[in-house]
Amino acid sequence: MLAAMDRIDGMHPTPDQLARLGAMDDDEPVVMLNLVKFRERSLDGDGSGEDAYLRYSRDAMPLIKARGGTIIWSGRQDQVAIGDDAGDDWDLAVLVSYPSRAAFIDMMTSDDYAAVNPHRLNGLARHVILATTTQYAKLKDAGA
Repeated sequence: MLAAMDRIDGMHPTPDQLARLGAMDDDEPVVMLNLVKFRERSLDGDGSGEDAYLRYSRDAMPLIKARGGTIIWSGRQDQVAIGDDAGDDWDLAVLVSYPSRAAFIDMMTSDDYAAVNPHRLNGLARHVILATTTQYAKLKDAGA
């Protein structure tokens, strides 16, 4: 499946990105910050870009859950408070937690993910996923 991702189009992880992600310390959960920009119309003609992304989300959720992942939070962007108004005009931010980087890579490179990914590609104009490591979490540090 990885060979199908050997595209540098900004919508697929590159082999180098996956290799670097896999080489990182993997002894704690990883939270993926997704920044999403919808297309006005889905490329498949079936509704808006947001409609296509909702179809992707519905079909991807069981894949995330099967690997021990979960959506922590999702929210719409109201406005750019600091930054480039034109370049940072995301529609949605989503935080997805995985038990490890390996779990995320396993999902992204699976045949099951390849089957649902066309909805994401049809619906999104841009998508950035940033892998994050917990530096501070009020609930975690408070023992909750």
